[in-house]
Amino acid sequence: MPYRKNSILRLCASGKATIFLNGKFVDRNKAMTSVFDEGFLYGWGLFETMRSYDDNIVYFNEHLKRIQRSCKPLDMKFPYPPDKLKKIIKKTVEINGFCDAYIRLTIWKAEEDTYSLISVKKYRPFSQAKYSKGFNACVFPFRQNENSFLAKFKTTNYLFYQLAYREARGKRFDEAIILNNRGYLTEGSRTNIFFVKDRRLFTPALQCGCLDGVTRRVIFDLAKKYQIDIQEGNFTVQDLLDSGGVFLTNSLIGVMPLTRLEGRPIAKGFVDSITKFLIQKYNALLKNGS
Repeated sequence: MPYRKNSILRLCASGKATIFLNGKFVDRNKAMTSVFDEGFLYGWGLFETMRSYDDNIVYFNEHLKRIQRSCKPLDMKFPYPPDKLKKIIKKTVEINGFCDAYIRLTIWKAEEDTYSLISVKKYRPFSQAKYSKGFNACVFPFRQNENSFLAKFKTTNYLFYQLAYREARGKRFDEAIILNNRGYLTEGSRTNIFFVKDRRLFTPALQCGCLDGVTRRVIFDLAKKYQIDIQEGNFTVQDLLDSGGVFLTNSLIGVMPLTRLEGRPIAKGFVDSITKFLIQKYNALLKNGS
């Protein structure tokens, strides 16, 4: 990989670990890339976060397909054939010695090429008590532009979501709920949103500006398998408060109940039966190798 004089960004982090950076396995404390890459200067890149559970990378193919199909609309080359990239990611996990791991694949624009980074760290799941108690979320005051071309891509231009999550954590909430310009629910800062009413599932439509999450699609598959009616549409914060239960999804937490919003209880603060059922079925998928 060519470097220009005085144009190096050193990618440092505490602790010993090996990453894969642009074709080589390197110590993460010695990793470097150019500060003139368009990915660094403009956030022109894509990423996927994945979980390795008991040596199985959860919904591996779905994550790679999503990032690959996102490349062409963003004028990026996919850096490796999918089968080769899978081997590299598995090797990175193996080298770091984690059977339950957080994996991040990042690719970014660099002149006419696409550069890549694979990093791995130990995954520390939430306790069973947290899944029984559920999250408490706030509503982020700034709005998602549902008409943005970028809303459907998981780009490294992630500041909006980071600010939402930072505000939530600063106020001692677990997550931030984001609304779009029309005031409808979009997503969490790092999750998709579902709610239960009259034993049916509801979730914001993709046209609301939310990411089509991998675990979101798993919930659609489970709903179809177990004959649970599911509907996409335009919904409000009040719909969550009036519901029989709410849960959030992403590839790391799986299915997490949301039992309080701005401190106000949802479904009297208890986890509903459908959410419990979906947690059970999702966890079974993990154990059986998704």
